[in-house]
Amino acid sequence: MIALPIPADRIAELLIHVGRASRTDDARTNLTAAQWTCLRFFSRSNSSTRTPSAFASFHATTRGTASQIIKTLEQRGMIARRKSPTDGRSVYLDLTDAGRATLEQDPLSDLIAVLDALGAAEQDAFLSTLSRLASSLADRRGAPTFGSCRDCTHFTSVGQNSYCACMAAELEPDEIDKLCASHNSPSKAAE
Repeated sequence: MIALPIPADRIAELLIHVGRASRTDDARTNLTAAQWTCLRFFSRSNSSTRTPSAFASFHATTRGTASQIIKTLEQRGMIARRKSPTDGRSVYLDLTDAGRATLEQDPLSDLIAVLDALGAAEQDAFLSTLSRLASSLADRRGAPTFGSCRDCTHFTSVGQNSYCACMAAELEPDEIDKLCASHNSPSKAAE
């Protein structure tokens, strides 16, 4: 028996279904899916990426919509603004203790548990495929890609020191695996 290829439209539909099914808006939470995404984004982003415009790009929305989401979370005490030490016009956003506590109730925990049950090889292959899909889709639409320093062409590491050529700065060890808006994927650089 010859195995037929899975049509791309079925894969796309399943990706959308899994995404929607995992980010619930039911009575267990008083946050919208966009607000959960915002909290996750600011908890996973490196310090230079925790800006309103980076969140707008990541969430594929307008800056106005992103600002409204952020404003709501600020009013609820989950996010706090701080001025940039180098540019008085720029602001960075950090999660507060309340924001971190809220993330402990993240509706994505069910999906994370299902993914944790996969073997390491399957997780690695799935992550590689999804990363490639996200990067290709962003390229196709002329949108920025997001990824961690570790898988970026701007990243170099010598011994215990890590460096970002894009930011012209040393990286703290806890920043290397966080999301970065200046990410440049190796596949994009090879083009």
